[in-house]
Amino acid sequence: MIFLLVINVMDAEVTVMSEKGQVVIPKVLRKELDLTPKTKLLVYKKDNLLILKKLEIPDIVKEWDDIVKQMSKKGLKMSFEEIQKEVDAVRAANR
Repeated sequence: MIFLLVINVMDAEVTVMSEKGQVVIPKVLRKELDLTPKTKLLVYKKDNLLILKKLEIPDIVKEWDDIVKQMSKKGLKMSFEEIQKEVDAVRAANR
């Protein structure tokens, strides 16, 4: 993974690490990035640079509902077992 950073020093915020290694993300950045309690963050290290990235976890239930709606629109009827066989076949082919 390659990171290209162009940093405007005027946009920098200062924070302090606690004895437990906890760091407070400044409120203005939390609000801008919609970081709420329990938000998962990926942490990358490059030399003496730490990068935090918000981890976007898809809503699997919503995605599944969308798939079922699309199948219904196309008149496709499959049992759970048939769907599982298809998923297993795709996974096996990708190994």
